[in-house]
Amino acid sequence: MSSVFETQKTIREILVKILDNHSLDQLNKIPEGYKNNLIWNVAHCVASQQVLVYKLSGLPMLVSDEFVGKYSKGTKPERDVTQEEVDEVKELLIKTLHQTQKDYENSVFKNYNEYKTSMGFDLRNVQEALDFVSYHEGIHTGIIMGIKKFI
Repeated sequence: MSSVFETQKTIREILVKILDNHSLDQLNKIPEGYKNNLIWNVAHCVASQQVLVYKLSGLPMLVSDEFVGKYSKGTKPERDVTQEEVDEVKELLIKTLHQTQKDYENSVFKNYNEYKTSMGFDLRNVQEALDFVSYHEGIHTGIIMGIKKFI
């Protein structure tokens, strides 16, 4: 299972660099033809991972319900985020992955409520959820690369 965490670590390092190398204006800009911006896509990765891994395992999430509500599938930016919010997302990128790996290694994930993703993937256990998270974060990294061309 270490390879899934290595993949996610690499993706999250890329996302941290996106946050570090773009201005607040660039992070908040929604280019024509897009529904969301750079910061929303990055925060969405964190929110989705927490729902798919922790909430569906019946465990408390490491982020607030408000955070999840703001960055869940189907939402869009309602206002520009502040630098403090960007800093929080950056911290959560690292912290949530580290804690998830630690919890996985300590066998914290015992139950899982099966879930069919909107893409048609059946997630039956935490291992399948973690595999899907890697795929999902890869998709959003691609979207981010597309947005970068227009800001």
